[in-house]
Amino acid sequence: MRYGRTVPVTEPAELPQAPAEAQAVFGELFPEAVRYAELLADAGVKRGLIGPREVPRLWERHLLNCAVLSEVVPEGVTVCDVGSGAGLPGIPLALVRPDLKITLLEPLLRRTNFLQEVVELLGLDHVTVVRGRAEEVLGKLQPVHVVTARAVAPLDRLAGWGVPLLKPYGEMLALKGDTAEEELNGARAALSKLGVLETEVLQVGEGLVDPLSTVVRVVVGESPGGVRFAAKRAKAARTERTRRRR
Repeated sequence: MRYGRTVPVTEPAELPQAPAEAQAVFGELFPEAVRYAELLADAGVKRGLIGPREVPRLWERHLLNCAVLSEVVPEGVTVCDVGSGAGLPGIPLALVRPDLKITLLEPLLRRTNFLQEVVELLGLDHVTVVRGRAEEVLGKLQPVHVVTARAVAPLDRLAGWGVPLLKPYGEMLALKGDTAEEELNGARAALSKLGVLETEVLQVGEGLVDPLSTVVRVVVGESPGGVRFAAKRAKAARTERTRRRR
């Protein structure tokens, strides 16, 4: 008789205790940040929203890495987190910046269900969850001051989705890795066609995260997305107004 090999059962990774920096970053909402980390480590892993190997480094690599993005987000603006996934960076940003109005934009139902549960559980009244792709909500979603994203797509493709959602003179903030400068240089032609006027690579989180979080910042001019997207946005807006009248 032949027997199959026994597959070892992997024990779920344990969420480590929050580092001291987390208390400093999240302040009064530190308990909510801990609850979010627990949800990611449990339901987030079970639903396939985050890999089990990420659990031991949830605080440093994910929550704090995203929360320090707040250093470069202007006060009191509207934000759209494109491809929000499990809520990174949108939810950590919401926890440290109650002055912002944040939309978590995500196309997959299982992810939007998780996001809605998290928003309600943590009492994040300034956060809205929207299911859809960036290109689908163009003209339906109110243009925002800031678009955020993390680990969604290469910069040129990400800009094609995110930049058209901006208000005139708005900015996109993309959390990137060590190759941020290289990626930015390779995307300059595409960014120019999308109406981007300024670009820079920023390091944030001094004294809070190691390594520092790298952010690519792109600022648009009067026509976010360029001429082609201006026409597309106007057409989508007209269609939406007609639908509401019916």
